[in-house]
Amino acid sequence: MASAALLKRTGLMKSMVNGLQASRAYASVAVGTDLVSAAPDVSLQKARSWDEGVSSKFATTSLKDIFKDKKVVIFGLPGAYTGVCSAQHVPSYKNNIDKFKAKGIDSVICVAVNDPYVLNGWAEKLQAKEAIEFYGDFDGSFHKKLDLMIDLSAALLGPRSHRWSAFVVDGKIKVLNVENAPSEFKVSGGDVILGQI
Repeated sequence: MASAALLKRTGLMKSMVNGLQASRAYASVAVGTDLVSAAPDVSLQKARSWDEGVSSKFATTSLKDIFKDKKVVIFGLPGAYTGVCSAQHVPSYKNNIDKFKAKGIDSVICVAVNDPYVLNGWAEKLQAKEAIEFYGDFDGSFHKKLDLMIDLSAALLGPRSHRWSAFVVDGKIKVLNVENAPSEFKVSGGDVILGQI
């Protein structure tokens, strides 16, 4: 009974999201874009517990601190605790973390339009916090500046991130992959970008 309900919900979600695909706006960022310059006033919030947030006085991390003098693989997704994000997207990076490190990647980062406390709980549930750095884009400002937002109100999610991945060196995008629809998982996974580095 529960599996039938899950399949029905999954089918409904795919139907709603596929309806959004036709209105897909492609990102204004591209290979060669400097992320720090593209979003100069944006900071992200590292995943943490509420108590850690309070003790840090709700500190944020500037894009410069995240990317300067580093090789980073970053991927964005519609949201914590959602189907494809939990079952495929994050595991595709977690399961390849040693291969990323072997290629000289300093950090693998997941960013979503969620608060850092939700992302912290989700990262812990996925047992991915040791391998991947999770950052919240709580108000969507990072994704808005990069034109990587999508309205998923039809799925009761509101404004969210497209599903995407990038290889970034010292703030500059060297590889960028953006899915055509948030339900798709064809070009933004860890296996794909690993082969592009």
